[in-house]
Amino acid sequence: MRMVDVSGKAATARIAVARAELRCSAESLAVVREGRAKKGDVLAAARLAGVMAAKRTPDLVPLCHPIALSGVEMSVEPDEARGCFAIEARVKTVERTGVEMEALTACAAAALTIYDMLKSGDRGMEIASVRLVRKSGGRSGDWRRAGERKR
Repeated sequence: MRMVDVSGKAATARIAVARAELRCSAESLAVVREGRAKKGDVLAAARLAGVMAAKRTPDLVPLCHPIALSGVEMSVEPDEARGCFAIEARVKTVERTGVEMEALTACAAAALTIYDMLKSGDRGMEIASVRLVRKSGGRSGDWRRAGERKR
């Protein structure tokens, strides 16, 4: 195993957007909407967890480069029509390597935080479809997942 050598690459502006869903019961969505979660503000905690996880990604993913993040934006919204929380992370940097792993890790941590805060009332929750939606910058250029709906 080895960490990829990126020293020959140019530092460029890079952005990655990832998404995930946490499927849950209608009651769990209502608990959050009505502010009845015993542990506090679920959405704020999930957004904060996502930002913190993006910053700590190299500590969690063994061969991931530690890079300076320029920004992390988290969106965590209840989606009652789909029976889930919709999670999105947008991570930016000016570096020699991308921020896809940071965006994916942010989504996973936000979903895990929601699960932790609501598990006493809904053990059947499911973290689903953690995925990269788009990325830009670097040698490979821009990429967008086909069929992904815009938010």
